Amino acid sequence: MSLIVREDTTTLDFTFDDLMKYHGPHFPGGVAHAYSAMRVALPRLAPLVERREVQVRTAFRGPGGRDAVEMVLRAVTEDRYIVTAELEKPERGQVLERYVWEFGYLGNSVTVQLRDNGFVVEEFIALGRKPDRTEDEEARLTQLKREMTARLLSRDADEVYEIV
Repeated sequence: MSLIVREDTTTLDFTFDDLMKYHGPHFPGGVAHAYSAMRVALPRLAPLVERREVQVRTAFRGPGGRDAVEMVLRAVTEDRYIVTAELEKPERGQVLERYVWEFGYLGNSVTVQLRDNGFVVEEFIALGRKPDRTEDEEARLTQLKREMTARLLSRDADEVYEIV
């Protein structure tokens, strides 16, 4: 499955692998989160969005998510990408609170959040937020990133993110 957007009269098609080539190897889970969120949200805004007209607000702080949105929507370099704690949902707990994305397009908006289906595990959050990780902890975190990415991509995007 891919993300399809428009830029003027050109249709652009982005796969997860395309986004990973742009981002690099370090944060595949963040790329997978943004990819899934966009796959749910963008078709709800229009059959084919004009990529440079979409605004993005999110509680997600990761560089993988940022880079995925930048490649598809060019929102970072054009100041249409905002990371804000306003969208955090602490009532969902530490594991889920920051996996919230709001996409705006031509006066309409849609907000999506990660479903509570075990896509992100507590160990990942704890290790990711831990300062001064050991070499073994870094290796474990890398493994957890790969596992999370596989979980996210193994399901249809609507099973990963829900509209709220």
